[in-house]
Amino acid sequence: MSCASATLAVWASAWLAGAAAPDDVLDALAPWSDAHDVLAADSASSALTGMPAPGERPTSLALLLAAVRRGGPRGHARLVLAAPGDVRGLPGPGGFSREATTTGEGVLFTDAGFGVVPSPIADGVVRWTVYAVPDSGPVPEYVALNEAERELRGQVRNAAAAIADLGVARHRPGVREEIAASLRRRPRALWPDGMPPQALRVLQQADEVDAILSAAAGDDPGGALSASAAVARSDALRPIATAVRVARRAAVGEAVRVLVSVPRT
Repeated sequence: MSCASATLAVWASAWLAGAAAPDDVLDALAPWSDAHDVLAADSASSALTGMPAPGERPTSLALLLAAVRRGGPRGHARLVLAAPGDVRGLPGPGGFSREATTTGEGVLFTDAGFGVVPSPIADGVVRWTVYAVPDSGPVPEYVALNEAERELRGQVRNAAAAIADLGVARHRPGVREEIAASLRRRPRALWPDGMPPQALRVLQQADEVDAILSAAAGDDPGGALSASAAVARSDALRPIATAVRVARRAAVGEAVRVLVSVPRT
């Protein structure tokens, strides 16, 4: 789904550019969890950012934002969406890259020299773990939003075909209602004023395709796929999942570009 990392990347960038207040960033993250806390991954990350080290009492998102401001007052955030075999946008080997790949998301504050990865640690609690990232790596490939949107639309057709080929609808006749219910359960993301309409549209389309992916990836009730069928399903759905990640990165990247480029009075 449009993830907590996307929300933080957009809102933190808007805040650094003077288009939002710190409380706006915190309010935007509230739908993703009842509570958020912050902890450094290791002593080096703690020394760099001032965030508590492992074993210490976690701190708040407000103090994380303060660390972002200290480290890169004129910078902006980069959304990272990674998966095994798709490491575009990652800074290279290290704790941040490893955990962002495991969880599927993260945010890089390249000017500040660190990144954060969210993960649920308890019911209603998300922890943002801070990793020192001394080298943010090469600038990620640029994907035009129009191109990402066209590809995503094509993958909508592929997703529908995949459901038919995999027999999801046949074995689960209520799958369309299941997809609609999945979308309704997802947190309603909040976005700043001035968010590009096309970026919003692409993020919504990505959520819809992702809900279809989740339905297609689920096992039939009371049954399990054979190993060969599971491999076939994974192969069929992989390019669709990749298109969703590309579209979300492109949409967030365009939103950040627009929000930080608007002159402030």
